[in-house]
Amino acid sequence: MSQTITEDYRKLQQELHQNPNYGVASLQFAPLVADLMKQSGSQSVSDYGAGKKNLLVGLNQVGVNPVYKPYDPAFPEYGTPQTADLVCCIDVLEHIEPELIDNVIAELASITTKIGFFSIHMGPAGKVLSDGRNAHLIQKPTSWWLPKLCQHFDIIQLQTHQVMGNGVWLIVKRIDTVL
Repeated sequence: MSQTITEDYRKLQQELHQNPNYGVASLQFAPLVADLMKQSGSQSVSDYGAGKKNLLVGLNQVGVNPVYKPYDPAFPEYGTPQTADLVCCIDVLEHIEPELIDNVIAELASITTKIGFFSIHMGPAGKVLSDGRNAHLIQKPTSWWLPKLCQHFDIIQLQTHQVMGNGVWLIVKRIDTVL
C-alpha cells in the first residue's frame, strides 16, 4: 500500500484529537449513514478516519449496530483499514496531506466492497494544527475533488450541505462494482 500519512503529520493529528470538539461531524451524518445502510443492505461499516468513533455512537443512537471497523492513523490501536460493505469517510479528506490525497482515495477504493459515503468540507477549519497550519490542509471546491474521486468511483449522489460550513457529501461505488 502507498503511503497515506507522514509520521510528523500523524503526531500533529494525535495532538489535535486531544481536543474534545475535534472529530464530531460524524454524529451529524449518522442518521443519513443509517438510512444508507438499510437501503443498500450493508452489514459492515469501515469508518476511515474514525477519530473517537463518533460515527458508531451516532449509529447506535438511531438503533443501528453494524459490524464496525474503525481506522485512523492517529489511533494505531484500531489497526489497518478494512474492507466493508459501506466505507464512510466523514470530514476526513480535507485533512489529508495534499501530496498524499491520491493515495488515500485509492486506498478508500481498495476497501469499498459495495458503496462509500464521503463528506468533504470546502473551507477553512475552525481549528489550527500546533505548527500553525489550518486543520483543513486541502480547501478546494467540488470541481477539484470530483476528477480525483472519479478515477476510482462512480458518483451515485452528490449533495451540498452546511454542516459546520460549506461542504458536500457523496454516495459512491467503486468503478468495477456492480450493485
